[in-house]
Amino acid sequence: MLARTLCVSAPGKVILHGEHAVVHGKAAVAVAVNLRTFLKMTPRNDSKILVELPNIRTRLCWDTSELQPLLEAFPADQTESQPPNPEQVEKLKAFAGLNNTTATPQSLATLAFLYLYLSIASRCGFMPSADIVVWSELPTGAGLGSSAAYSVCLAGALLSGCGVIGYPLEEGQSESRWSKENLAVINSWAFRGEQVIHGNPSGVDNSVSTWGGALRYQSGKICSLKRVPTLRILLTNTRVPRSTKVLVAGVKDKMMKFPAIMEPVLTSVDAISQECETVLAAMAEHPSLEHYPVLEELMDINQHHLNVMGVGHSSLDKVCQLTASHGLHSKLTGAGGGGCAVTLLRPDTTPPVVEAAVRDLSDCGFECWETDIGAPGICAHSPQSLRAEVLKAFSGV
Repeated sequence: MLARTLCVSAPGKVILHGEHAVVHGKAAVAVAVNLRTFLKMTPRNDSKILVELPNIRTRLCWDTSELQPLLEAFPADQTESQPPNPEQVEKLKAFAGLNNTTATPQSLATLAFLYLYLSIASRCGFMPSADIVVWSELPTGAGLGSSAAYSVCLAGALLSGCGVIGYPLEEGQSESRWSKENLAVINSWAFRGEQVIHGNPSGVDNSVSTWGGALRYQSGKICSLKRVPTLRILLTNTRVPRSTKVLVAGVKDKMMKFPAIMEPVLTSVDAISQECETVLAAMAEHPSLEHYPVLEELMDINQHHLNVMGVGHSSLDKVCQLTASHGLHSKLTGAGGGGCAVTLLRPDTTPPVVEAAVRDLSDCGFECWETDIGAPGICAHSPQSLRAEVLKAFSGV
């Protein structure tokens, strides 16, 4: 049985290079961004399971006896290697009253929780009674991997709380990480949660959130980069909604219409991703300011390529122009067409420069975060080690 309070966190992600080109077999470089999702799981003794998701104003509460009949669809021998089947998802939708509703963050978060909770409860042979609070620094729907961080936190906490894997935090420690073997189990279950939410995800987001650092994704293969420097960035959400599906289809149309023109563009983006990998490895080995002009130039070139692909937007052009006026270099990250942009900050970029850039961007209605990339993946924390902001979010629900 769940015997102690567990606190875990997992990072979001940004794509540094390779957006859209990755759909056509080219390489992409994804990195963990140190905007994190935090989960606290506290034991109860009354057979209830309570889930609080304050970011999306959602509160779920069931008695475990209500969930018991659903276990028939989740055999005890089901492993993390088996994807969710349609029967399981339909039963969960019917149970939660979501059969005729459109996919919202609230409904998708509910389905992912139920799927992971029931799958892992079936595996360990009991249904833990607990209060679970999940609070995030990541905005939803901005292409920053918020759903993956949610799934990774749920998988890590439920697997540890049910005893499927050990909990790595020992007495007196403020923070700890799981073994590689247990991280692989967490990642596999988190991917199943992502499948419930997205249908056919690549696995990049949950892998970055689990392992942290940076990884390369190409033609379905995910490879963690061995050594990655921590880089300062400014992340800007333009708040302009976009459809990834429509943007991907637009690039495909251009490829079919102008193959001799577009194929070299994608090949160039692939070379940018590979050059970025080389530079990041060199920076991890020998940190030096001389690497930053290269990274900045790669961002500029890639942003021009993305505009050629047709996935730019006037809001993203504005971000690039405003940050350039402060001597900074930016590019879109993710699907484009709005969404988010990433701006590289050198170690010697002064606070007044960053503050002036943020002020200009905020005046346009954009939302900004100064953070860093190359962050650690899922971590276990002692409650005392968490920042006041996180503790306030946990206690405020």
